[in-house]
Amino acid sequence: MKKVVLASLLSALGLAATAHAAELNIYSARHYQTDEQLYGNFTKQTGIKINRIEAKEDELLERIRTEGANSPADIFITVDASRLGKADEMGIFAPVKSAEIEARVPAHLRADNWVSYSTRARIIVFNPTMVKEEQVKTYEQLADPALKGQVCTRSGSHPYNLSLGAAMIKHNGAEATENWAKGIVANFARAPKGGDTDQIRAVAAGECGVAIANSYYLARLMNSTKPEDQAAVANIKAVWPNQDSWGTHINVSGAGMLKNAPNKEAAVKFLEYLASDEAQAYFANGNNEWPVVTTFKIDNAALNKLGEFKADTLPIGELAATVAEAQRIFDRAGYR
Repeated sequence: MKKVVLASLLSALGLAATAHAAELNIYSARHYQTDEQLYGNFTKQTGIKINRIEAKEDELLERIRTEGANSPADIFITVDASRLGKADEMGIFAPVKSAEIEARVPAHLRADNWVSYSTRARIIVFNPTMVKEEQVKTYEQLADPALKGQVCTRSGSHPYNLSLGAAMIKHNGAEATENWAKGIVANFARAPKGGDTDQIRAVAAGECGVAIANSYYLARLMNSTKPEDQAAVANIKAVWPNQDSWGTHINVSGAGMLKNAPNKEAAVKFLEYLASDEAQAYFANGNNEWPVVTTFKIDNAALNKLGEFKADTLPIGELAATVAEAQRIFDRAGYR
């Protein structure tokens, strides 16, 4: 009788372990509706159920810190290298060794403890009735006194601009980057406000002559069927900056496995899945981001219309590590 009970107990424990292994707990700071299909496709392929908590990066990181070794989180996902770098500095990630990820994701888009899965470019948009294209072909030119009263950006403390500042430091040096930031401030058409879409609309409306924006915001407007969005796109032009030097700055969406992940096997499968063609299609076609897998064929009208460009190949880990210095430089320059 005891043997039967013991066998039944072990069987029950085995079933419980199997059920537990068939789940994955994701803390995500990505808030895009198209990601629902991405998660659903993973579950369909693997049978692994995804439990997801969505919130802002700082809230999720604080939650992970507070939960400590008892955290149920397996994966942390967010956008921007600086935010991924901040998470890494907290020591929450565990390195993942995967031949599949290494084969599909370029080395410069992989950090020691996290991986990029999509990219977005920091482009320059301008109003051709106010600014000539030859005036805005590089990031450096945005500090030219000839553009005084013409430049619009979102806050200098936003991670998108800080990551650009970090790239400038790596390529041009800290002193040149501080002078550049001071020049940007001197050229403001108005104090920084709003998001990247607001900058594009301000350029289209003639409120400013030139602005910096992430490419997927422009692609979103280009793919929109709303008359006001099409009107805005018709009034602007876009430039791939720094094509004759280090290339256009790119930033990323990425993810890492947590060191206390209770479902490590499922976590690795998910990270590998994000580099699959199926997942890359959701990033590119669903959210107007470029896939990191170079062999993947994009089927997105706006991205294809924007065309090919020379992207900066600065290692993403170096970029993330330089963001704090960029913040100090921007603060001194008054770029807030």
